[in-house]
This record gives sequence, structure tokens and C-alpha cells, in this order.
Amino acid sequence: MPLYVIERTYAERVEPYLGAFDKLNEINANEGVRWLYSFLSLDHRKSYCLYEAPTAELILSAAAVAGIPADRVVEVAGRILPSGALEPVV
Repeated sequence: MPLYVIERTYAERVEPYLGAFDKLNEINANEGVRWLYSFLSLDHRKSYCLYEAPTAELILSAAAVAGIPADRVVEVAGRILPSGALEPVV
């Protein structure tokens, strides 16, 4: 399954809390995408999320349904490890 990094910019500071993402995960499942994890910027105004999805369009659709931004969606080939090896998406 292809991997994508999604950059999101929020109008206000984001404060994640336990149980806040049940609806988002439901929306993602309905769209056929899977959120793996996210990084949150120090000011809590940006996040960088890793998703599995058949297409970028499905990620954008899930974001629109959820009412969250998806400023940039970039398909990635894999991870570059500290050894310099490329771990490809399988």
C-alpha cells in the first residue's frame, strides 16, 4: 500500500487528547485510508502525518469529510535509515 506524508496547517493551536480521534479513524476507514502516526510542531499549529492509502485523492477526501486541512500530500518511496539504506514501501 502506498505511503503518504500529509502536511496540515491549523488556524488555531491543536491540543490532542485521548479519544479525540475515534471519529477521524472512522472517517478514514470509510474512505479506505489508514493513519499511522503524526508529528506535531512545537507551536501546535502544524502536523506531519504518515498515512497508508491507495491514492492521494482518498486522503484528501477523508480530510474534507473530517473538516481538517491537508495542505500538501506527498507520496513517499520509503524511509532512509541512519545507515543510509533505503527501506522501500512494500
